[in-house]
Amino acid sequence: MFKSRKLKSTIEIPIINTANNGDSQSPTTPRTPKTPKTPADEGIDFFESAFKQGDKPISVYELQLEPDGGPSGDRAVEYCLLPLPVPAAGYVRLPPATTPYVLRVSIEAGTPASKNGIFKTNFPLDGGRFARDHFVERVLPTDFSKPIRIDLPISHAGAFAYWVEFDGEEPGARIKGREGYFNIDPILPTKARTPILSSDATVSEVGNAVQQDYVNLPLDGLSILTVVSKWMGPMSAWRDYLAETSARGYNTLHWTPLQERGESDSPYSIRDQLVYEPSLFPNGHYDIGSDGGKVKLEEMLGIAKDEYGLLSLTDVVLNHTANDSPWLLDHPEAGYSPANTPHLTPALELDDAMIRFSSLLLSNGLPTIVNSQEDVDKLINGFRDYIKDLNTWQYYVLDVTKERAAVKAALDHGQVATWDDGDIAYRSVADLAEVILASQIIHGLHKLEKKFGTYVDGSVAAGFVKAAFADLDDSDSLADAWIRVVDVLNVPLYQEWEDDTRVALENIKNRLKYTRLDEHGPKLGPITDKIPLVESYFTRLKGKGDDPAIYSVANNGWIWNADPLANFALPPSKAYLRREVIVWGDCVKLRYGDEPSSNPWLWEHMTKYVTSLANTFTGFRIDNCHSTPLHVGVTLLDAARVVNPDLYVCAELFTGNEETDKLFVSRLGLNSLIREAGNAWDSKEFSRLLYRHGLGKPIGSMDSACVTSKEELPPPTGKGPTRPCVVIPHNGSAPHALFYDLTHDNETYLFKRSAEDALSTGALVAFSYCGIGSVKGFDDLYPKLLNLVAERRKYEVTNFGERSGIAKAKRLLNSLHTEMALGGFQEGHVHQENDYIVIHRVQPTTQKGYILIAHTAFSKGSKDRGHIDPVKLRGTRAIYIYGAYIDISSYETDSDVETLCGLPGKLVEIPPVIVPQGLDQEGPYAEIVVPQYFPPGSIMVFETQLQNHDATLDIFCTSEAENAFTDLDLVDLNVILYRADGEERDATSGEFGTYSISGIGNLVYCGLEGWMHLLRHIMRYNDLGHPLCGNLREGTWALDYVSSRLSRQVDKFPKLKKPAQWFKERFERIKANVPPFLRPKYFAIIISEAYKISRQLAIEQCSEFVSSGHSFTQDLALCSVQMHGMVQSASLDPGKPSPSLAAGLPHFASGWARCWGRDVFISLRGLFLTTGTFAGAKAHILAFASTLKHGLIPNLLDSLRNPRYNSRDSPWWMLQSIQDYVNSSPEGLTLLSESVKRRFPKNDTWTPWNGPQAYSYSSTIAEIIQEILQRHATGISFREYNAGPNLDMQMSDEGFNIDIRVDWETGLIFGGNRFNCGTWMDKMGESTRAGTKGRPGTPRDGAPVEITGLLKSALRWLDQLSSAGKFPFKGVEAEIDGKVRLVTYKEWGNLLQTSFEACYYVPLDPMDDAKYNVNPNLINRRGIYKDVYGSGPGREWSDYQFRPNFPIAMTVAPELFDPEHGLGALKLADQILRAPLGMRTLDPSDLQYRPYYDNSNDSVDPAIAKGLNYHNASVGPEWGWPLGYFLRAYLYFDRAVGREDLTQTLHHLHRCILAPRRHIQSDPWAGLPELTNKDGELCHDSCNTQAWSASTLLDFLEEVHELSQAIVKVS
Repeated sequence: MFKSRKLKSTIEIPIINTANNGDSQSPTTPRTPKTPKTPADEGIDFFESAFKQGDKPISVYELQLEPDGGPSGDRAVEYCLLPLPVPAAGYVRLPPATTPYVLRVSIEAGTPASKNGIFKTNFPLDGGRFARDHFVERVLPTDFSKPIRIDLPISHAGAFAYWVEFDGEEPGARIKGREGYFNIDPILPTKARTPILSSDATVSEVGNAVQQDYVNLPLDGLSILTVVSKWMGPMSAWRDYLAETSARGYNTLHWTPLQERGESDSPYSIRDQLVYEPSLFPNGHYDIGSDGGKVKLEEMLGIAKDEYGLLSLTDVVLNHTANDSPWLLDHPEAGYSPANTPHLTPALELDDAMIRFSSLLLSNGLPTIVNSQEDVDKLINGFRDYIKDLNTWQYYVLDVTKERAAVKAALDHGQVATWDDGDIAYRSVADLAEVILASQIIHGLHKLEKKFGTYVDGSVAAGFVKAAFADLDDSDSLADAWIRVVDVLNVPLYQEWEDDTRVALENIKNRLKYTRLDEHGPKLGPITDKIPLVESYFTRLKGKGDDPAIYSVANNGWIWNADPLANFALPPSKAYLRREVIVWGDCVKLRYGDEPSSNPWLWEHMTKYVTSLANTFTGFRIDNCHSTPLHVGVTLLDAARVVNPDLYVCAELFTGNEETDKLFVSRLGLNSLIREAGNAWDSKEFSRLLYRHGLGKPIGSMDSACVTSKEELPPPTGKGPTRPCVVIPHNGSAPHALFYDLTHDNETYLFKRSAEDALSTGALVAFSYCGIGSVKGFDDLYPKLLNLVAERRKYEVTNFGERSGIAKAKRLLNSLHTEMALGGFQEGHVHQENDYIVIHRVQPTTQKGYILIAHTAFSKGSKDRGHIDPVKLRGTRAIYIYGAYIDISSYETDSDVETLCGLPGKLVEIPPVIVPQGLDQEGPYAEIVVPQYFPPGSIMVFETQLQNHDATLDIFCTSEAENAFTDLDLVDLNVILYRADGEERDATSGEFGTYSISGIGNLVYCGLEGWMHLLRHIMRYNDLGHPLCGNLREGTWALDYVSSRLSRQVDKFPKLKKPAQWFKERFERIKANVPPFLRPKYFAIIISEAYKISRQLAIEQCSEFVSSGHSFTQDLALCSVQMHGMVQSASLDPGKPSPSLAAGLPHFASGWARCWGRDVFISLRGLFLTTGTFAGAKAHILAFASTLKHGLIPNLLDSLRNPRYNSRDSPWWMLQSIQDYVNSSPEGLTLLSESVKRRFPKNDTWTPWNGPQAYSYSSTIAEIIQEILQRHATGISFREYNAGPNLDMQMSDEGFNIDIRVDWETGLIFGGNRFNCGTWMDKMGESTRAGTKGRPGTPRDGAPVEITGLLKSALRWLDQLSSAGKFPFKGVEAEIDGKVRLVTYKEWGNLLQTSFEACYYVPLDPMDDAKYNVNPNLINRRGIYKDVYGSGPGREWSDYQFRPNFPIAMTVAPELFDPEHGLGALKLADQILRAPLGMRTLDPSDLQYRPYYDNSNDSVDPAIAKGLNYHNASVGPEWGWPLGYFLRAYLYFDRAVGREDLTQTLHHLHRCILAPRRHIQSDPWAGLPELTNKDGELCHDSCNTQAWSASTLLDFLEEVHELSQAIVKVS
C-alpha cells in the first residue's frame, strides 16, 4: 500500500529527497522506522537527545489561560474594515509536527486555577498511543511569585482536549475549569512539482511536472478536485482522468464514496461499507476478492500518488446506510424502529396510511398525476379525511373509560395511595389538573409510544380524588370527579394532537407540490404505492421477519434550521410524526446509542469501515457532519487516527452558528471546514468571503516579526538539554477553510450567476491562502448540477483541448496556489471595486508577489468592461503573466447520451499588458490599467516584486539595540518609556507633547509605552486598519517624532544620544526604502524592539523579587520608572532640576502639584525599596528631611521653594519609610548618620530657599527623627505661613491653624480641627451654593487610627535601636502632671499598647461595651475598629465610621491588635469595603455614603457638591492604595490566628487582585488609578495611574515572595 505512517519523517525537514547517492531507485514515501515507537515516544526521544550546534530553535506556542484555567475568548480585531476570521475561544490550531515543538500553557501565579492546580490533557505527553479518555496530569507549581508554565512536547497530529482542575473556595471542593482543545495539523507528504513559471515570468510548458522528491504539503496548499467514480468507469480507465487532474494543477482527488452502492445507485447510499463498488473493477464482482477490493483500489491510489502527485480524500458516511444493506436484516437494531424507539410508532402508522392512500387514489376518484394546485389540494384534503380513522389522538390523551374504571376499582378494593403532596381539598378542577401535571404522576405523557399509553395509576388517582373531593365518599362519585380532572388534562393533549396533525399535513402538502408540480422540482410523475404521495419515512425490511415494529426502520434526512446537536430521531423530537424531515428514501438512519455497548455490532462494523478507509486514503470528508452525533464522530475518528495519525479530515457544516462550528471542529479534530464561493450573492459579499477565508495575513503583518521572543527552553520532559527557542503567543484559532469554487452538490454558475463567472471565481478562489477545491466539470463548464442518483453518463477527458473550458487557466492558477503555499506567500490584500475584485499575495521575506485582477460576472449577458481605477502598486514592479476571458458560443445544454460535456466555451487569452512605472510625491509605483475590452469573467495575473527591496532591513531594524540602550539608567528610561503630556511639555519648554492620531486623539505617553499600548493589539492581531497604521501610511511624522523628542533632550540626558541616533538611523532607512504600506510594519519592529530592550533593562536594574517575578509584579515595578523622572518645574533641589516622584498622572505631572510628602512616603517602600532602587528612595528621604519645620514635613514640596505644612500624617509616613529603608537597603543604619542641610532655621521662621538663613545648619537623619518625636511630645501649634486665599482659596481662616498634642494618659497623638484635614482624606469643601466652602469632607480631627499605628511602629523601632546602642536618643522630654521628664520610647509605646484596643475597638457583643471606650448610641456596625478616636465636638459619630484605614495600623504595628478582633474586622472589610480596584472609603450603610465622585458637580447637595465625597463614599470613590495594606494585614492576621494552610489565604488574597492585574495589562496608562467610582467604574476626575496604588500592591507581593521563598526552603 502506498500510504505509510512515516514516523521518522515527522521530524525531518519539509523536503524529503529519496535519492540515495545517485543510485536509481523508484520513488517512495519516507521509510517507516523498524522500531515500534509511537510518534509521542519519538517526540520524547527528540527532546531528550543531544542538542547539536546549528539546530534551529524550537518553536514554542504560548497559550495564556484565563484566571479560571479556561481558554481566553477575547480575540477581537478592532479596526479592520472587513472582519477577519474570528478566533474561536477554546480552539487552538497548531502546525504539523515536522519537527517536534512545544505548546506552552501559561497561567498567572496566584490565580484561582493555580490553587493546587492540575493540568490535564489526553495528548500522550508520557509517550504511548493516544486514548480519548486517558488524561495525563501535570501538577502546576505553587509559587505565588513566578510565572506558571507547563511545556507540552508536541510530536504528532490529532485532536486533543485539556483543562485545569483546581481547588474551589469551599473545603474539599474541586473545580474542573472550562475545556479547551488543540488540533494539530497532519503531515501530508506529496510529490514535488516543477515551477509553473519560467524565469521570465511566462507560463512554462514543462511546469507543474511531478518530480521524484517529496514535499510536506501545508493545508493551505491543498488543491482538491471532487470526482464521482460512477462517471469515470472502471479503474482501468482512470489513468486518463488522473493525468488530466494532475496536469491541471490539482494535488488531491476527493472521491465520493467508492463502496458498493445501494439500489438507488447513489454513492452516498452505501450497501456494504466493507466492499468496494463492483463496477469499479473491469470484471465486476470477480475482481473484488475477500478483501472487498481494497488491495486493487490501493494499487490505483498508489499510482495516483506516486505517478501523478495526487493525494486521495474520500467521503465517510457515518449517519446512514443504504435501504437495501443486507446486514440490516440481521441487525435491524442498527436502525431506528418502533421496537427500539417507541415514539416512532404513530409516525410509522401515518407513513403506512400514506402508502395505502397512494394505492387507492383511482378508486377514490382522486388524481394520480399532479398538474395543478387544485390537484394538490384535492389530494391533501382526501388524505386528511383518510387518516381520521387512524384515531391517532389516542397516542396523546388519557383514556377516559379506562381511567374511570381504574379509579373505581381501586376505591372499591381499598387500594388507595394516600395523597401527601399538599392540601388540595376543594380546589377547582383546573387547579387540580395543574397539580397533577406538576406532580409528574402521569405515565407516558407526551411519549406517544402506544395508543392510550398515557395514564395515571388507579390507586394514585383514587388517593388524589379522595383528598381533592373531601365531600364525596362513594366510589362512583369520586370516579366521576376524577374524569372531570382527566377531561381538563386532555384538553391541551387534544390540542397537541391537532397541531401535530396540521403541521404534518402542511409538510406533506409542501413536499407533494415540490416533488410533482414545482418547475425546479424532480416532477416524479404518477402516484402509486411504489412512488407514493411523498417519500416514505421508513424502509420496510423484507425477508427475515414480519414484525413491522422491528423491521420498519427510519430513513435518514435533514431538517431546516435544526439543532445539529439534537438527534431528530429521538424523543422529544416529533420530526418524523410531523413530517419535518426532508428524507432520503434510499438511506436508513443508523442508531448508535450512547456508547459502543449500546449497539455493539454496529459500532464494530463501522469501526472496521473507518479504519479500513484511514489505512487507504490520505483523508476524510465527513458526509452530513452536522447531523453526525458528536460522540460517534469522536470515537470513530479516534480509531481512524490510530491507523493513520496524519489523517486529514474536513467537513461541510450547516450549523448556522460559529460556536457550534467550533464545537464540531474542536471535538472531531476537523482540519478544515468546507466553504463555498457560490454562497456569495454579489462581488462585495464575495470579497468578504475571500477576506474571511482566504486572506491569510494582511500585507505588512507584524506578528511574526514583533511579538515573538527568543528564550532558552528547559527540556519539557525534565530530561535532556536546554535548547534555544522562539516563543510565539497563540491567539486562538479560527477553523481552517477549504474554499470551493463549486461543490458537487450545488447548482452551476450558469444557473447561479453566469457561465462566464467560472473563470473569475475559480481564479479568485485559487488566490486564496487556504485549501481550495473544485468539482470535476467546473473547469469544463458543465451547464447544470448532475444528479448523483439518476445520472449514468461518463466524464469526458478533455485535457486542454477544445472542449476543456477554463482548464488551461486552472493549470496556472492551481499550480501557483500550491507554490505560494509552499513558498510562504501568506500575506494578502483583497480589494473590491464595483464588480472587480483584486487579490495580491506576497511573500513577506522576499516581498515577491502575485496579483490577480478579476472582473466578476454575477449577471448574465453583459460584455461591459465596467469600472475600476488603475491599480497602483507603491514601490513595486509588476510583470504580466497571463490574462483571459471565456467566449461561450451557446448556452444550450449538450444532449450527448453517453458523455458529460461542457458548454462550448473558448478561453480567449488577453494580449500582454505592459505595466508602466510612475512617480509622484509618495515615490515610484507601478500602475495596472485594465484593457478596454475586459468583459465580466475576465482575469489577469501579474508577478510583483518590491523594488529596491532591502533584504537586510528586518535584521537592521533590530540590530545594535542592546548596545544603544544598555547605558540608560532608570531616569533615562522614564524619558524613553513614559512621560505624560504635562511632563514632556515641562521638560522641553513646550516643544513636545504627546503624539496625536486622527480617530484616536493623543497618546497618553510620549515614550514607547504610549506607542506600545496601541501596537500590542495591532501586532498581535495584524490589525492594519487601525488609525495608527493609517497615520503611518499617510506620512512619516511619527518616525520623526520618536527620534526628535529624544534628540531635543540630549543636553539634559546625555545618555539619550545613542538611542536617539539608533532610532534616527533606522527611521531614515525606512523613509528612504520602504513604501508607505509597509511603514506600519517597520515602525512596529523598531518600536517593539526598543521597548523590549528598555523594559528588560529596567527590570534588570531592579531587585531579584522583580526580575524573577511574574508579569504583574514587573508591570507594577515599572510604575516606579513611570512615576520617577525629571522635569524642569519640580525637583528635590530648589536650585536645579533633579528626578522626583510624581504622585499620579496626568494631574500631578509637574510644578507644585507633582511631589507630595504623604504620597512619596506611602509609595517609597513599594516603588523604590521592593524594586531595589535605593538611590531614588534616599534622595527623597534626604530632601524631605531637610524641610522639617514645626516637627512636620511638607505635604506639597514645590521643589523645596514654597513647601506647605498642613499634613499631620506625613512625618509619620516618612519615619516608616526611613525604618523600611534602613531594614532593606545595603547601607542600613548608616543612613541615620547622614547629614542634611536644613531648609529653614531652627526657629521655624519662613525664609526664601536662596536667602541667608536657608540651609544655614545641618542635622543628621537620627536628629531629624528625634526632632519629629520631640516636637510632637512637646506639642505643635502654629498658623500656616502666608495663610489666606493666596495659600488656599478654599480654606476658612481657622483651617490654617495647626494644633497637635499628645495625650499622655493614652499615648495617642491628637490634632486638627473641624476646618482642616491633616490626613490623606484631605478633600476641602469648595461649594458656595451648597454651603460647604471651607468645610472639609473628612476632617478626621482627633487621633486617626493609621497615625497611631505609624507612631507605634516608630517607637518600637527606635526602642530596639536605642536599647542596642544604635540610636543616640532614649526618648522624649514631656510635661506630664506639671513635671517635665523623660518618656522613653518603650514607655510611650507601652501607653499605646495598653490603651489601643480600649480606645479603638467596637465590640461585637454589646455586653462587652463596658470594656471599651464606646458610645452605643453612635455605633453603626460592630466588630470593627474606629477610624478616629476623639473626633471633635459635634463629630463624635465620625469615630465609628467603618473605613479602610485600620489595616494600615495593622500592617505597621500588628502588636496593637487582638488577633481575633483584628481578623474579624478584616473579614468585614473584605465583605463590605473591598472593591474591584481598591477599597471603599466608607461603609455603604453609612448615612454619608455617596457612590460617585464628580469634582465638577456644583449642586446644592452638600454631601457631593464640588466632589466633597472624595473619600466619603463606599464605591465612589474606591481608592486603590489602601488595598495593599488590607492584603498585608489580612495575610498577617490570618496566620496569627492560626490558619493551617497558608496557601488557602494566599489564593484568596490573589483573587482580590485579579481586577488590578487585568487593569494594568490593558489600560493605556499601564498603571493603577488613583480612585474609581462604583464597582470599579471609571472616575474621570481621578489620576489614571497613581504612585501609591501600584506601590502598596508591590508591598504585598514582596511579602508573598518572601513567604514563598521561606516555604520552598522549608520544603
